[in-house]
Amino acid sequence: FFEPCDANWRGIGVIPGSGLKLRDEMKHRDVSQVFSLDIPDAPEPKGCQCGLVLRGVKIPTDCKLFGKACTPEHPVGACMVSTEGSCAAYYKYSGVVR
Repeated sequence: FFEPCDANWRGIGVIPGSGLKLRDEMKHRDVSQVFSLDIPDAPEPKGCQCGLVLRGVKIPTDCKLFGKACTPEHPVGACMVSTEGSCAAYYKYSGVVR
């Protein structure tokens, strides 16, 4: 049903061959081919460092929002939204924020 394609990963950018798309013979099941969809870009919130944290350039506490404006109860970026997110895990288990 699927074949590899280039995919744009939030905070990281495009990684060749890292996504999946429907093969040509399945285009009739591709909602983007059936309906006219306008999917806007989802820019990182101002001040959010999730992309740099995901790439290992920074650690969560390097972000000025971490533990202040950005908490598991009020997440700003994707890294804090999910309990598996790098910032959420750091917040819960590091002992840095109390």
